[in-house]
Amino acid sequence: MKEMEKPFFTVVMPAYGVEKYLEDAVGSILEQTFSDWELLIVEDGSPDGTGALADRIAQKDSRIRVIHHPQNRGLSEARNTGIDAAAGQYIWFMDPDDRVDRDILEKVHLSLGENPAQLVIFGHTEEYYGADGTLNYTHQILPEKKRFSSKDELRSYVIRLEQETIYGYAWNKMYSLDYIREKGLRFETVTLIEDIVFNIQYCMDIESMNILDITPYHYAKRLEGSLTTKFVPDYYELHHRRIRMLYEQQQYWHTDTDETCAILGSLYGRYILSALERNCDKRAGMSHRDRKRFCRDVFASPLFRALIPKAQAQDSRALKIALALMKAGNTALCLALGRAVHLIRSGMPMLYSKVKSER
Repeated sequence: MKEMEKPFFTVVMPAYGVEKYLEDAVGSILEQTFSDWELLIVEDGSPDGTGALADRIAQKDSRIRVIHHPQNRGLSEARNTGIDAAAGQYIWFMDPDDRVDRDILEKVHLSLGENPAQLVIFGHTEEYYGADGTLNYTHQILPEKKRFSSKDELRSYVIRLEQETIYGYAWNKMYSLDYIREKGLRFETVTLIEDIVFNIQYCMDIESMNILDITPYHYAKRLEGSLTTKFVPDYYELHHRRIRMLYEQQQYWHTDTDETCAILGSLYGRYILSALERNCDKRAGMSHRDRKRFCRDVFASPLFRALIPKAQAQDSRALKIALALMKAGNTALCLALGRAVHLIRSGMPMLYSKVKSER
C-alpha cells in the first residue's frame, strides 16, 4: 500500500461467535462522520455464521477487510493479527458486540490536531442487559478532559485512570501504530487482564496523551455469556499480577507516593474481597479450611504488606469494612464478609452488578 493511501485510523475488530451483534457494531463504523479509516475484522474461527457474515459485510465497503483464522486462537492473537495487518496511523481495538457514536473518529481526530499524542482515551457508557436481552440500566464513565505533552505530567495522572476504571480497557483507547511496532508490543494470551497488561507496557515510556470528556463507546455487559459471569479459577492470581504490575510501574516512574499506594491498596482490597466471595462458589471446590488458608496466604504476601496498610476506601461501605478487617488480620470476619457478598451476588445478580458499577 502506498504511503498516501494509508488511512488515518485502523479499526481492528476481533470476531468470534458474534453473529447476532456484528452487523450493528460494523454499522456504527460505517456511519462515522470521519471517513478516513479502514476496518479489519479478524474472524477467529467462529463456530457460527460470523465468518460468512463478515465476508458479506466486507462486500459493501472497500475499506473493510476480513482476515480469517482457520482455528480459534483467542482475543489477544486476533488483535495481534490486526496489528500485523494494520495500515493506519492510529489503531483502535473495538469489540464486535458493542457500538459507538457516529462522531467518535471525528472527535479523536480533532483532538490529535490539537495535541498529536501517542495515546487517546475516551469515556464510555456501560449498558447492562439481562438474560432475556433487555437493557436494564446504563452507567456512564466520563473522564475529565486533559492534554499531556510530557512524561512527568501524564505519569502523575495515570493512577487516577485506573481508579476510575478507565486504564484497564483496550477499546476505549486509540494507540500510535508506529509506537506499538517500534516497541514490539503484543497482546499476551492471558485471561481477564490482557488489556491492562498491554496498556501498562504501552504507557511505560510514552510522552503524550489526550483524554476526551466524552462517552461515545457503548459497552454491552450481558449477564449471560459474558466472561465476567463465568467462573475463573485463578481470579486472585490474575488480579494480584495486575496490582503488582501497576505498583511496579509507579516504582519505575518514581511516583509510588503514599497517596498512590493508598489508591492501589484500595483497588487491591477490592480484588481480595471479590476473591473471598468467589472462593465460596461451589465451582471453587474449597472447604472452609482451604478458604482460611487462602486468606492467611494473602495476608502474608509482600504486596499485601506493602499496600493494604496504606489503603483508603472513599465511598464504599463494604470496602471500608473489608479493609479494616484486612488491616487487623481478622481471618474469620473476612471469610464471613466474603460469604455475605456471595449470597447477595448469587441471589440478586442484577442488584449486585448495579451496586458494583456505581461504587
